[in-house]
Amino acid sequence: MPFFRQKSQIKKLQGRYEKLLKESYELAKVSRNQSDAKLVEADKVLKEMEAVKF
Repeated sequence: MPFFRQKSQIKKLQGRYEKLLKESYELAKVSRNQSDAKLVEADKVLKEMEAVKF
């Protein structure tokens, strides 16, 4: 059953990734530095998703 657990973890990370991208987009209108920080955070989540897949 670890297969199902892995899927839910990937979906959870994907939701977090999408949320960070959206926040980054919104912050880009106000503060470029904060937007870049959110992008870095999103990149870390993406790398974590890739690690979980394999």
